[in-house]
Amino acid sequence: MRIKITLAYDGSRYFGFQVQKGQTLTVASELYEALKSLHIESKIIASGRTDRNVHATGQVIHIDLPKHWTNLNKLHNELTRKLSGFITIKYISAVDESFHARFGGKRRVYRYIISTQKPSPYEHAYLTYVPNLNSQKIEAALHFLEGTHDFKYFQKSGSSPTTTVRTLYKASSYWHKGQFILRFEANSFLRSQIRMIVGFLLKISEGSLSEEQLQEQLSLTQQHSRSLADPNGLYLAKIIY
Repeated sequence: MRIKITLAYDGSRYFGFQVQKGQTLTVASELYEALKSLHIESKIIASGRTDRNVHATGQVIHIDLPKHWTNLNKLHNELTRKLSGFITIKYISAVDESFHARFGGKRRVYRYIISTQKPSPYEHAYLTYVPNLNSQKIEAALHFLEGTHDFKYFQKSGSSPTTTVRTLYKASSYWHKGQFILRFEANSFLRSQIRMIVGFLLKISEGSLSEEQLQEQLSLTQQHSRSLADPNGLYLAKIIY
């Protein structure tokens, strides 16, 4: 039986999602250990990887269960018991054998949290502190990002995707309990694309870059910035199938 599992995790506790050679402290590594203890040897297929210090409230994985596992409520409880408190199993459901957590995702939603108030030591790992934020400038620049663009100048070096063209369906912002939230919804994202976009927007906020320069970078006329915003504020929020 193939199952779909929706996860939330605290990325500050791990060296990213993906299993890494010589590194046991990843989200996938902990999941594998928990599954192995339940005699489940299935390969984990995730909707995508998140980097170190990037969080998730809606990561999706799929695995194929052995025949002796049919009780999904029991599986949910057992995984919850065996995993650390930094990974939460939100939902488990049976899906068709054709379901694929990565390739089946039509849209991906990320949020980026910015605070203008100095965070406490308990909040520091979960948001980005920008004391002199000009949210109006950011809001005005966001609509230039929407649509289908070649985001070649908004990806981390070392990447080699088949294409750098992506469709950003929505780029929006809102205030919530004193925090400024950026929301991005696209068919998929390039490596560190959101952090580079947010890094550019923060430079627009401080006045060191302009909307016109953002348009130039989007049109591949000139690359003005490769700065990455801190990973702390970034959350994989939802996968839409």
